[in-house]
Amino acid sequence: MTRVPFVAGNWKMNTSKSAAIELARGVAAGAPASSVQVGVAPPFVYLDAVGQAIGGSSVLLGAQDCYFEKNGAFTGEISVEMLKDLGVKFCLTGHSERRHVLKESGELVGRKAAAVYGGGLTLIHCVGEKLEERDANQTLAVCQKQLDELSPSTMHDPDRLVIAYEPVWAIGTGRNATDAQAQEVHAFIRGAIARKWNKDFADRVRIQYGGSMKPENAAGLLARPDVDGGLIGGAALKADSFLAIVMAAR
Repeated sequence: MTRVPFVAGNWKMNTSKSAAIELARGVAAGAPASSVQVGVAPPFVYLDAVGQAIGGSSVLLGAQDCYFEKNGAFTGEISVEMLKDLGVKFCLTGHSERRHVLKESGELVGRKAAAVYGGGLTLIHCVGEKLEERDANQTLAVCQKQLDELSPSTMHDPDRLVIAYEPVWAIGTGRNATDAQAQEVHAFIRGAIARKWNKDFADRVRIQYGGSMKPENAAGLLARPDVDGGLIGGAALKADSFLAIVMAAR
């Protein structure tokens, strides 16, 4: 089955408003109209400005996080409905920095994932192991546990479910999984999805690689049969490097 690759830029806590607008315009100007789905996830405070900057292009607006309640007394939180009101089309859950820096539990990540998907957005659910877990041969067990945060009973459209495999030891370190290592885990994830849902569903779900993908290594990773794009961090902060990865995914 042919899956349309999805390359999304996670800008994390970076850029100013003017820099975000300039970066968004650069991505929008160079993104292909078809063959690859392209998205950017700026900081919350720049969502509106970035949404306007990419307006009329094929680039999708994304969010880095959300809260699971629709509204209420949750100071500082942002709901899925608020994101949709700004034109957001996809949202991340379970990014390693939310899990390991901000100490989000698997239960909280699962509730956020359910809210994103149930609210009609495309869900990018992040899974991946820390270095000590890889060294202890726990990679697949960790990924399985994090996939189990998702509920097959409430997620029926595989086109709105994206899994991002991000080996934590490869994020922002300059290290990255080899092409073979990435393919091994991506294939396991697809098999795990087939067991939780069914094979047809799994064949349509896109699995991004999210551990220090750069223009220099993108082509090799993206050539693997179960690697369907990338969740890009540092390389997404410059339009030329991000677009080079996008073009490698075509």
